[in-house]
Amino acid sequence: MGRHKEFDRNEVLDKAAAMFRMKGYEATSVQDLVNCMGINRGSLYDTFGDKQALFLASLDYYRDQHVTELTKTLLKSSEGIGSIRQFFNLLVENRSGDRGCQGCLMVNTTVERILHDDETAAKVSAHMAILEDAFYRALLRAQRLGEITKTHQTLRSLARYFVSSANGLCVTAKTSPDRSVLQDIADTTLSILE
Repeated sequence: MGRHKEFDRNEVLDKAAAMFRMKGYEATSVQDLVNCMGINRGSLYDTFGDKQALFLASLDYYRDQHVTELTKTLLKSSEGIGSIRQFFNLLVENRSGDRGCQGCLMVNTTVERILHDDETAAKVSAHMAILEDAFYRALLRAQRLGEITKTHQTLRSLARYFVSSANGLCVTAKTSPDRSVLQDIADTTLSILE
């Protein structure tokens, strides 16, 4: 009879996502994962299959736990432009200081893996589409509130611009996690709505 697994799946996924975020997929070994997750190789393989499956599960976990928290500011607010400003303020807060040097797992993955891994590319593309849609909905609210007068087609372009800017801010934070630098980027990004 096999041993009962005595670990919290979300807890070990959080640790794996942090390791992948810090080192990237290629540079993270199975031993790195075993060490950081605090489980043995057998449990890793029994639970997740292999490193690739664990990575994909880590991306889902990261999206659900970390990215969804940011998009809630765009989707759950009754504000238009205010919700977009709040999103960028939270992003600056999350990427300032030591946390910023690791970047965003989704953005890091985009740079490292999507040209070579179709499964990962599909997950990242779905994430970007969700983020774009959240910005688009916030922009529609802003339009209904009379805060902006752009057309729906232009709103879609603005939503894509905000996704691109958010991703760029995460990349910048890896080399320059200074809060004032990141806030300057966010403020300049938002100036398009003035």
